[in-house]
Amino acid sequence: MRTIGYFILFLIPFLSFAQEVKVVDKETGKPINNVTVFTEKLYFNSSTNSKGIVDISPVKAQDILIFSHISYALKSIEKGTIKNEKFTVYLTKQSEQLDEVVLSVFKGDAKTNRVAERVAVLTSKDIEKLSPQTSADLLAAIPGIKVQKSQMGGGSPVIRGMESNRVLLVIDGVRMNNAIYRKGHLQNAITVAPNQLDKTEIVFGPSSVIYGSDALGGVIHYYTKTPKIAENTKVTTSFFNRYSSINNEITNNASVEIGTKKWASFTSVSYSDFGDLKMGKNRSHGFNDWGKVFEYSENSNNFYAATATVNPDENIQRNTGYNQTDLLQKFFIPLSEKTDLKLNFQYSTSSDIPRFDRLDEKSGETLKFAEWYYGPQQRLLISPQLNINPEKSWVDKGTFTLAYQNIKESRIQRKLESLERSYREENVDVFSFNGDFMVPVTKNENKAFTYGFEFLYNDVSSDAYGRTLVVSGNDIIGFSDNLTVQSRYPDGGSSYVSSAAYLGYRQDLNTKSTLNTGVRFTRTNLSASWIDQTIIILPETSIRLDNSAFTATVGYVYKPTKNLQLNTVLSSGFRSPNIDDVGRIREKSGNVTVPNIYLKPEFAYSAEIGVQKYFNNRKFRIGFNTYYTLLEHYIVRDDFSLNGTSTNEGQLLIDDEMGNIVANQNRGNAYIYGYTASYQGKLSEYISTNGFVTYTKGRTYDTEEPLSSIPPFFGQFDINYTNKKFQLGTSFRFNSKKDISDFNFTEGIDNHDLTPVVNENAVEDVAKYYGSPSWVTLGFNSSFTFNKNWKLQGMISNLFDQHFREFASGISAPGRNFSFSLITVF
Repeated sequence: MRTIGYFILFLIPFLSFAQEVKVVDKETGKPINNVTVFTEKLYFNSSTNSKGIVDISPVKAQDILIFSHISYALKSIEKGTIKNEKFTVYLTKQSEQLDEVVLSVFKGDAKTNRVAERVAVLTSKDIEKLSPQTSADLLAAIPGIKVQKSQMGGGSPVIRGMESNRVLLVIDGVRMNNAIYRKGHLQNAITVAPNQLDKTEIVFGPSSVIYGSDALGGVIHYYTKTPKIAENTKVTTSFFNRYSSINNEITNNASVEIGTKKWASFTSVSYSDFGDLKMGKNRSHGFNDWGKVFEYSENSNNFYAATATVNPDENIQRNTGYNQTDLLQKFFIPLSEKTDLKLNFQYSTSSDIPRFDRLDEKSGETLKFAEWYYGPQQRLLISPQLNINPEKSWVDKGTFTLAYQNIKESRIQRKLESLERSYREENVDVFSFNGDFMVPVTKNENKAFTYGFEFLYNDVSSDAYGRTLVVSGNDIIGFSDNLTVQSRYPDGGSSYVSSAAYLGYRQDLNTKSTLNTGVRFTRTNLSASWIDQTIIILPETSIRLDNSAFTATVGYVYKPTKNLQLNTVLSSGFRSPNIDDVGRIREKSGNVTVPNIYLKPEFAYSAEIGVQKYFNNRKFRIGFNTYYTLLEHYIVRDDFSLNGTSTNEGQLLIDDEMGNIVANQNRGNAYIYGYTASYQGKLSEYISTNGFVTYTKGRTYDTEEPLSSIPPFFGQFDINYTNKKFQLGTSFRFNSKKDISDFNFTEGIDNHDLTPVVNENAVEDVAKYYGSPSWVTLGFNSSFTFNKNWKLQGMISNLFDQHFREFASGISAPGRNFSFSLITVF
C-alpha cells in the first residue's frame, strides 16, 4: 500500500505539468505573454507567463476555454481538444467572428471592431482559393478595387478614383512607391508572386498620417510568408503547379520552410510563363470588330520584318506573352524573449514585356510600331526588421525596419519600316529607415499612444541612347550609327528625400466607443539636373523643390449594440510631386510631356461614414461605406508653355513625332465621392458568401470636367460550399457602361480613344466614341483535398466567353479560361 502511495506522489508533478498549456503565435511559433485565459462559465481566469505557459488544471475536461489577447483574434476551444493538440494553442489574427480580425496595416495590431476606416483583408486561404495569375489579378478580387491593364504583364489598381502614384503600395512594412511612380497607369503591383503572400490588407481613403505622401486613395499592403520556430526541428516542403488554357500559362512554385528552436527559414522560388492572351468571342456589346487584332508585328530583338503580319486568329492578342521569376528568402531569429529579428530578401525579374496597346496603335492604315516593349522589370529588396517588446514606460513594443531597394526599368521602341531603335533605361536606388512604436497608457491597453518616424532617400539615374540596325533579310546582325535620344528623366541625375514623424492616440471612451486620432509632419526634398539639351531646351537645368505638410485623422467607432458598429472618419492627405511629376519627358498620342519645375503638392480632405451590421454570432456582416474627398491643387496633365511657346503656338519634335506641349500642372479644386455596399460571412456551417457593389464619381470644380481614373459602377457576388475535403464556388462579376461624356479627354489616361468607334467622321471625340460597354461574367471554382499532402483545384472563368475590356484598359480581358492547380505539402 505504501508503494502505491509513493507512486501517486511521484506522478503528481507530471499530472500537474500535463495541465500546462503553451500559447504561441501561429505565424512565428513564438510564445505569447499576457494572454488572458478564462472559462466560458467564468469560474476560472488566468494569464500566460513570459514563456506563454498557463496552468489550466482547475478546468473541467468538457468546458470551453477562451484565449484573449489585444493583438490576436479571440479563440474558444474545449479543454479536451487542447489535450489532443499536445497542450499547445495557436493564436492567429484571423477569426470567423469578423469583428475580431486583427489588422497589421496600421503599424500596430488593431482589431476591426476598433478601426473606423474601411479595410479589406485577403488571407492565405483566400489567395489560394482565388488562384490569381498575378498579384494585380489578386487585387481585382477585393471589394472596391478596379484594376486597369495596358498589357498582360501589368495591372494598375484604382481605389476610390485614385490610381498609380496616388495609391501607396507597401510590402512587409517597406514602401514600394518610389520617385518615378507616375501619374497614369503603373504596372509595379505584379512584382511579387501571389503564392509567396501570407495576406494582403487594404485601407481605403487617405492614410497619410501612418504612411506619408502618396496614400491619397488608400494603402495596399502585401505581407509575404514568414517562417516559424519549432520545439523540434521541422522541415516542410510545398509545391504549387498551375496550368491555364486562355494564355497557356504555366506557373511552378517551390517552397521550403525550416523551423528550429533558435531560428527559422523560408525559401520560395516562383516561375510563371504566359503565352499570348486570347480574348472572348461572344460580343454581346454589338461591336463586332472592337478589340480584334487583324495584324501584328513579328519584330523582336533579333528578328526584322518591314511590314505587319496578318493574324490568323484575330481573337488572339499577339505580343502579350512574357515570363516572370520571383525569389523570396526570409529568416526569423528570436534574439531573446522580447526581441526578434527578421531578414527579408526578395528579387523579382521578368522577360521583356510587350506594351500591347502601343504595339496595336495605328499610324494611318498600318501599325505605328515594330517594337515597343519594357525591358526586364527588376525589383530587389533587402530588409532587416527588428521587433522589440521592452515593456517600458516610453515604448511597450516597436519595430525598426531598414531597407534597400533597387528597381530597374527600361523602354525599347522602334517604328515600323524604321531601322532606328531607341533605348531608355532607369535605375532607382531606395534607402529607407522606419521606426514604429506603441505605448499603452493603461494596463488593459484601452488607452494607447503610437508614434514613429520615417526616412526615405531615392537616387534616380536615367539614360537614353539609340542604335541604327544593320539587317540581312530578316536577321538583325548588328548596329551602325549611334543616335541621340531624349532621356525620360533628368540625365544629370535626380534625388528625392522624405523625412517624417507621426503621433497617434487611441482610447476606448467606454465599452461602446473608440476614438482614434493622429497627426504627421512630412518634409520632402527633390533635386534634379539636365545635361543634354539637344532635343529640348529647358528654362532651368538644375532644380530643387522643398515641400512640407501636416496631415491629421480623427476616427470614431460606436457600437450601440453587440451586432452593430457605426464608423466615421475625417482625414487629410497629401502627395508631394516626385521626379516623374516634375521631370518626365515623353511623347504619346500626339502630346509631348515636358518638365514643370513649379509643380506643388496636391492635398486631399476626406469624410467617411460606415455601418457594419453583424449576424450569426458575428460570423456574417453587411456593410455600407460612403465618402466624400476634396482635392485641393490637384495635379493634371494639360496644355503648357515652354520657353514662351505654348501648345497653341508650336510643337516639339521627339522620337520623330511632332507633339503638342503638355505638362503636369496644379489646378484648383476637385471632388470624388462614392460608396461601397458589401456583405460577407457564413450562411451555415458549410455555405459562405460575399459580394459588393461600388459606385464612384469625380469631377473638377474649376473646369467642370470628369476626373481621370473614375471607374463605372461595378460589383461581384460569390457563394461557396465547403466541407472537410471538397469546396465548390461560383462568382458573378458585372460592370456597367461608362458613357463617353464621363471620360476625361484632357489627360488621355482614360484611353477613351480605345473604346468602340460609333461615328468615324465626327470631329468631337464625344460624338466619335461610344465609351466603355457594360459586361457580365460567370465563373466556377472547386477544390478537393485528398489528404494533408495533396490538393487539386479547378476553375472556369468567363464561362460564356464574353468579350470585354476593363475600364481604361488597352488590352481585352481573358475569354473563357480553364485553370487547374496541384498543391502538394510534405
